[in-house]
Amino acid sequence: MYAMKYPFLILLLFAGSLYGQSNYDRAVALYNQERFSEAKPIFLQYLDQNPTDAKTREYLGDIAGYAEEWDTAISYYEPLVEEDKNNANYHFKYGGALGMKALSISRIRALSYVGDIKKHFEKAAKLDPNHIETRWALVEYYIQLPGIIGGSQRKAIKYANELGKISPVDGHLANGYIAEYSKRPKDAERFYKKAIAVGGSVHTYEKLTNLYESTNQPKKALETAHSCLKAHNRNQLHYQIGKIAAQYNLDAELGINCLQKYIENHSVKDGVPKDWAYYRLAQIYKNLGQKQEALQWIDKALSDRPDFEEAIEEKQAILSL
Repeated sequence: MYAMKYPFLILLLFAGSLYGQSNYDRAVALYNQERFSEAKPIFLQYLDQNPTDAKTREYLGDIAGYAEEWDTAISYYEPLVEEDKNNANYHFKYGGALGMKALSISRIRALSYVGDIKKHFEKAAKLDPNHIETRWALVEYYIQLPGIIGGSQRKAIKYANELGKISPVDGHLANGYIAEYSKRPKDAERFYKKAIAVGGSVHTYEKLTNLYESTNQPKKALETAHSCLKAHNRNQLHYQIGKIAAQYNLDAELGINCLQKYIENHSVKDGVPKDWAYYRLAQIYKNLGQKQEALQWIDKALSDRPDFEEAIEEKQAILSL
């Protein structure tokens, strides 16, 4: 009887409900596309109408975290932890926000955060035996913290080994990270090679390449980057190889070929602007003693970006040949 008496009102209410859900779905889609500034006002509007909605508060906490607004992120995550003490993700995110806040303040003030960071990360790990991100966070926490306030290589290795049970690749990478941080490059190399053998992702190759660069083994770095290119054929790797060839005066022909391919296939998603590729080509030709070719490429870099400081300095070095 009520529906017959007020059909228009019911239709309006139903339409409003659909609009609200549609708008919320749009905010989620924007969030997933990392268009946070567009998603945020929609989530805030929804939260005004639904102040206890946990998922919306989590989204807003995440957006604050991406913006490095740690106090705001904490203000969203802390109540979520209090309301749902058995949610591993809430503990992980709250611990992470506290950790980033601690890094942004003085060391003396940061000490007061150490206990809570540890408590929430360890709670997340206990609640979810398969939570990879939490175990990575605990590896970082225990290996970077000085021993006098709770740092422990033994505990870092414990969580790295737990990672290995969930994801062998992550376990090898975590143990490699611990070894590298602890100045044990041979052990780090062994673990990173295991990660490549098990997973073979671009990231695993990058870790080994970076290790070789940091330990002054450029030839091995170049070989590893080249192996990664053969396995994955990603354009970013062309630049990486060219950079190593230029910096360490290695395999000029390979470096030139890779940089030219990088320029030919360049897109915004490659990350490094083309002017850096021009700069590296100039370096390689300078290493070869070919002054005119070097000047041609360094001028091209400066044409793209006149205030390119490294290119300005490089041009002076080329002119002095």
